[in-house]
Amino acid sequence: MSHMERIGLTLVAGFVAVVTATPAVVQGQEAPYRLVDGWAQLPSGVEAWGQTIGVELDDESNLWVFHRCFSTSCDDGRENVAPVLKYDPSGRLLDSWGEGLFIWPHGFFLDDDGNIWTTDARGAGGQGHQVMKFTQDGELLMTIGTAGVAGAGQNTFDGPADVAVAPNGDVFVVDGHGNDRVVKFSKDGDFIMEWGEEGSGPGQFNEPHSLAFDSRGRLFVGDRLNERIQVFDQNGHYLTEWAGIMASGMDITEDDVLYVADYQLRLGIVIANASDFSEIGFIGNAMPEGVTVDRMGNVYAGEVLPRDLKKFMRE
Repeated sequence: MSHMERIGLTLVAGFVAVVTATPAVVQGQEAPYRLVDGWAQLPSGVEAWGQTIGVELDDESNLWVFHRCFSTSCDDGRENVAPVLKYDPSGRLLDSWGEGLFIWPHGFFLDDDGNIWTTDARGAGGQGHQVMKFTQDGELLMTIGTAGVAGAGQNTFDGPADVAVAPNGDVFVVDGHGNDRVVKFSKDGDFIMEWGEEGSGPGQFNEPHSLAFDSRGRLFVGDRLNERIQVFDQNGHYLTEWAGIMASGMDITEDDVLYVADYQLRLGIVIANASDFSEIGFIGNAMPEGVTVDRMGNVYAGEVLPRDLKKFMRE
């Protein structure tokens, strides 16, 4: 990413300063998390993580991980590497798939039926710039967008960064690495509407990067380079915003606790009430783009710059 190249050295230096202690740093309360080193089992023959962008949990508390083929991209001769991994709660690798299907894995979402949604945010060789829906066995069910074509039409994207599915099945895509918009589709992938343009006003964006729904069905959009989260109804009407945060990834629990992956401004995972953005805590020894939390309150982070997958156990 161009912004990562510009600020990468500064961020890595900040990260080194943050991780000098093993216990998670939490602002405003006693630290309730412990970093579990080496929690996830790497596949045979793999010695280290590459860029790890997405983490999601299924109904059986298995962790699904979306990563860039243990590198910075899947488009570098790594077509035999599986970018989708499934782990049980102990960190044992259960399944992997997706070889050859992605250029630059990015957005990741599990819907209420257990289907896996992904975005591929770059294009090359007739692949990429698409949203794809899979079964948990890796069967491709649907694609949205024109393979390998960057655009801003009803069936083209330019760097789709994230995808989220509403309870009624409507599909929302934040098209943020080349465009500055949110696009809404029906459950069958038919275009419904879009909103957004480049700018800093309400309903405008500068590299929108992540999506999440709260219990009321409000859509949270991580408007990353504008350093805010904007909140909309599902018809694109602006409701409110939270300034001073760069949300690369978000997860909102059923009781409306918001976990924000902010590796650029706040350098960690910000925990807040989704209703009013009042902050509850902060996990500081992480630089995540992806974040999710399980039923026990354990937090999982996918990191792109440090290239890691982390688990923070709630104590």
